[in-house]
Amino acid sequence: MIPKEILRKVRRIQIHTTRVVRDVFAGEYQSVFKGRGMEFEEVREYQVGDDVRAIDWNVTARTGRPHVKLFREERELTVMILADVSASGAFGTRQRLKGELIAEFSAAVAFAAITNNDKVGLILFSDRVEKYIPPKKGVTHVLRVIRELLSPAPRGRGTDIGAALEFLSTVTTRTAIAFLVSDFLDTGYERALRLAARRHDLVAVRVADRREEELPPIGLVEMEDPESGERALLDTGDPRLRRACAGAAAERSAALDRFLRAQAVDRIGIETGEPYAPALLGFFRMRERRMAT
Repeated sequence: MIPKEILRKVRRIQIHTTRVVRDVFAGEYQSVFKGRGMEFEEVREYQVGDDVRAIDWNVTARTGRPHVKLFREERELTVMILADVSASGAFGTRQRLKGELIAEFSAAVAFAAITNNDKVGLILFSDRVEKYIPPKKGVTHVLRVIRELLSPAPRGRGTDIGAALEFLSTVTTRTAIAFLVSDFLDTGYERALRLAARRHDLVAVRVADRREEELPPIGLVEMEDPESGERALLDTGDPRLRRACAGAAAERSAALDRFLRAQAVDRIGIETGEPYAPALLGFFRMRERRMAT
């Protein structure tokens, strides 16, 4: 049985994200993510103006007349959502937790996909792959995806982005639109991301909370790393400490941006205290401008 609290959350997210998709960016999704593949349709006799590279030499030899292969664009896409469910998602100081934002953002992407008759799959990961839901179509399927996002019950606490990306390559044989939604508090995943970006249209979605980057001056505070369990007593009243923490966070973010840019991977940044729709809409419009040039 699914707990009533989870069902209420699923219903709330369904109502909100469906409205956002319908009113804000359904059209943008369709214009940006067009069919990537070409599917064989038929063979017909060669006509003046046909591309000679499309000639089917087997049929031509058999009939004695030149024939060409015709292809049509394959509109149906596969959208894979790789959602970070590590323990750091339980942090949030502004309206909601990072894990809740990951779930709601992922739901919006899933609803946008099924609105355009695309398949949606889900990979939940921590320091291991926690759950895999193969790509399918339909509202019922997306509601299952949201339920899993809201109640993941992960076995691991850490983060292994590389393992999630390697798993994606083993279960997805065709090119997919892959949204990697995480706070990216991990290292050593660069090679796996580089390989995944060559095969798939990979989009990195970084989820953040401002208090991870800017400590408030509230005196002595005991901090705990939710993934490792390590604790430290910090004097947040010390301006040098606050500047050092802010500088380290800014450098991590800049290093991630540089790496993703070098791999031609698009990045979306969302925060716990801000609506995610403008960031996603901005991404779609950026893609539209790039396609038009």
